[in-house]
Amino acid sequence: MSEEMVVIERDGDVGVLRLNREAKRNALDLHMRSAIANGVIELQGEVGIKVIVITGGNEVFAAGADLNLLVDKGAQDVAELDLGQYWAPLAQSRKPLIAAVSGFALGAGCELAMMCDFIVADSSARFGQPELKVGIMPGAGGTQRLMRAVGRPVASMLLLTGDLLSGERAWQLGMVAELCEPGQAVERAKALARRIAAMPPLAVTATRRVLAQGGDMSLDAALALENREFLLLFDTQDQEEGMRAFLEKRTPSYIGR
Repeated sequence: MSEEMVVIERDGDVGVLRLNREAKRNALDLHMRSAIANGVIELQGEVGIKVIVITGGNEVFAAGADLNLLVDKGAQDVAELDLGQYWAPLAQSRKPLIAAVSGFALGAGCELAMMCDFIVADSSARFGQPELKVGIMPGAGGTQRLMRAVGRPVASMLLLTGDLLSGERAWQLGMVAELCEPGQAVERAKALARRIAAMPPLAVTATRRVLAQGGDMSLDAALALENREFLLLFDTQDQEEGMRAFLEKRTPSYIGR
């Protein structure tokens, strides 16, 4: 069943993981969550894949958790489901993740998009964390990532009212990195993924590490972390190759060492 929940495509060094539960609006039950986790793990293990794009359908990215999974559960029951295990492969991803969003990204679907390094959306996109409308609240980063993405006042309004954020407004607020015409999110995400894939792998990893860790540090600590990673890259072959290629006006050939 898990294999039917997602479709994995490969386009050169870009892997595309497409949510494929259209009849249920890509609602995230355990089978879908497991399929996403396994798909990310599979693409992580392929040397030729450098960047992963996660997307859904043209009308729905993911409509949130499947409430049939949760409606009759108590707190201990939900704790025993250990929903966080399914998101661990994304949180620990060694490869950049890009969310390509068309249509609705709600609840756990919005959280999934925000777990990625950045979001590319088209103008049909609608983001929201409407969990309060069904008696709960976000539980996979929806409050904290949304607050960091759009600021506390807007996040508070969206979370407490359950209102949705249009793709254009999400782009204006910085939640979405790039806004496209309808139907173009995947292609634009793949184009950006190819540009990232052409970068030196160790420098990409170091940059992602500083971005992930630095946001929760004091400025002085974050600057120290940045400087340490900066200096370590001078012991790599890719640093010399990149600089020599620039000076010699040629395309660099990076080897990840």
